[in-house]
Amino acid sequence: MRMASGSMAHDIAAGVTVGVDTHGEVHVAAAFTSDLGWPLGHLEIPTTPAGYGRLLRWAQAFGDATPRFGVEGTGAYGAGLARHLRHAGCTVIEINRPNRQTRHARGKSDPIDAEAAARAVLSGEASSVPKSDEDRVGMIRTLRVARRSAVHSTTQIVNQIHSLLVTAPADLREQLRPLTGTSLLETLAAFRPGPITTPTAAAKMALRGLARRHQYLGDEIATLNVELERLTQEVAPELCALKGVGPDVAGALLVAAGDNPERLRSEASFAQLCGVAPLPASSGKTTGRHRLNRGGNRQANNALWRIVVGRLRWHQPTRDYVARRTAEGLSKREIIRCLKRYVAREVFRVIAAERELARAA
Repeated sequence: MRMASGSMAHDIAAGVTVGVDTHGEVHVAAAFTSDLGWPLGHLEIPTTPAGYGRLLRWAQAFGDATPRFGVEGTGAYGAGLARHLRHAGCTVIEINRPNRQTRHARGKSDPIDAEAAARAVLSGEASSVPKSDEDRVGMIRTLRVARRSAVHSTTQIVNQIHSLLVTAPADLREQLRPLTGTSLLETLAAFRPGPITTPTAAAKMALRGLARRHQYLGDEIATLNVELERLTQEVAPELCALKGVGPDVAGALLVAAGDNPERLRSEASFAQLCGVAPLPASSGKTTGRHRLNRGGNRQANNALWRIVVGRLRWHQPTRDYVARRTAEGLSKREIIRCLKRYVAREVFRVIAAERELARAA
């Protein structure tokens, strides 16, 4: 741990702004006065509760009891620090990594990145409050990570089973050819290969192991589904009651909004977060043109798409809207983009209203 003193322009600063460059084992901070942006110093800390406390005391020693902090990676390496600072009553601003052009012009080092984070806060370029997921939405996010991994693994296992069946000995392949789905997995899991002295025995052992692993993961997914349904119903029952919204879709949207959806200033902010706000693409004589937004939270974007696709099948108001817009000359893809934007507005209003009720209670 080291501390390098900067230019101590004021013995006691009227306000202090600190930028933090975060890493797995150490964080590097740079402090500036909030009024004139004079440098106050640098500090390197370990990524431990003791290190976080030392950083806060160091910043407060310049004369500001609640300094502002611009922290990179508040959803990754900086999550622990951001949580510690919020609990201490400090303002935490989320900092995006500098673009490559800026980094090429200024150079790259941890102190330089920390200074850039602080100056982004001072200039107002960075003003976003980071997402908080320390309560039940954080629980949903954690369980969704495990579920997504399990689902991905089951898909891989099924593909591996099919690949092994294609190249299995002919007698074994013919025995299993009529079987599909659950019956195939149950048959494979019940195999008794015996001594591994033939290609058939080796294939049976491999197939049995894959089938039993698939069954285990299936039980794990079922358990996670039960907990996710319970948590989403507790957090946002009105959201779960919307047409086309199930536990998985609700979980993706809640995780995108976080435990503090009030940080989103409007439904337009939520649409931008989900990547469904069309971006202007006008230039010269071409005016009024917009293009698809490929940014934002892609899991939330997919959740909105799933709502729209479900409503296209059996929600009459949606079907009427599609018919009207088709008559106006829009393609199905363009109509779905419009519908995703409308659904984002509906979802945000429900989430915001439920958050207000929870805070009032």
